[in-house]
Amino acid sequence: MPNGKPAGIRCIQLSDENNCMIFGHPERPAFCAGLQPNEEMCGNEAIGQSREYAMAWLSELEELTRPL
Repeated sequence: MPNGKPAGIRCIQLSDENNCMIFGHPERPAFCAGLQPNEEMCGNEAIGQSREYAMAWLSELEELTRPL
């Protein structure tokens, strides 16, 4: 996405399985490369947090960083 990915729009580089198709490639955006998984973002399965938790966290981050 040459001009960046708008908030709320699915990244065109995600496969049907939600894997990044340009992971490890130089054209991968710096933001994506710098986003490191951690418990705050991914949740803790031991207390019932799941993939849905992580997706909600990322959606909120996307909304909070949406340009005005």
